Amino acid sequence: MSHFTYKRLDKNNVAVLLVDHQTGLTNLVQDFSPDDFKNNVLALADAARYFKLPTILTTSFEDGPNGPLVPELKAMFPDAPYIARPGNINAWDNEDFVKAVKATGKKQLLIAGIVTEVCVAFPALSALEEGYDVFVVADASGTFNKTTRDAAWARMAAAGAQMMTWFGVACELHRDWRNDVEGLGTLFANHLPSYKCLIYSYNSAKGK
Repeated sequence: MSHFTYKRLDKNNVAVLLVDHQTGLTNLVQDFSPDDFKNNVLALADAARYFKLPTILTTSFEDGPNGPLVPELKAMFPDAPYIARPGNINAWDNEDFVKAVKATGKKQLLIAGIVTEVCVAFPALSALEEGYDVFVVADASGTFNKTTRDAAWARMAAAGAQMMTWFGVACELHRDWRNDVEGLGTLFANHLPSYKCLIYSYNSAKGK
């Protein structure tokens, strides 16, 4: 029996790759509602900023129907490496993108993007092949339907990628509530209405 090793996210060893969250491509996302998907992507981005994780932005064929990067992400990471790929479908085929990833010095990669079976799966598989630990943020990645999503998830998981959600990512990075109750609680409350109610009741009980 092989021994299982729990490779957990380490905030000191993680880089975030946001791949092709472009205005045109968002119209293709049908496996989440538009509001839910936008919230999930921005929640992941907020978590990346909260934990001060190096973040890389990339787009594919911006001048075509894929469109520009969604403006919220550009505004949130004004100083992040931004690689506008002229045509490479797999971001890992772009030399500047790979250089930016390697320049972070991190070995764990959090990847999310549109669409899941291409823009996420292709670089995820390429990074796995090069020895990176890959964590796919499933609810910040979108595609046409459940069938294409499930096929992509299965392909990446079979190759060794860990499938996660933005909430799971934030909790695993944080490790211990005592590190910052207020900060993590605010992050969750900003993106989960039910969590906002929980925080309000907690603060009321504490007399805040």
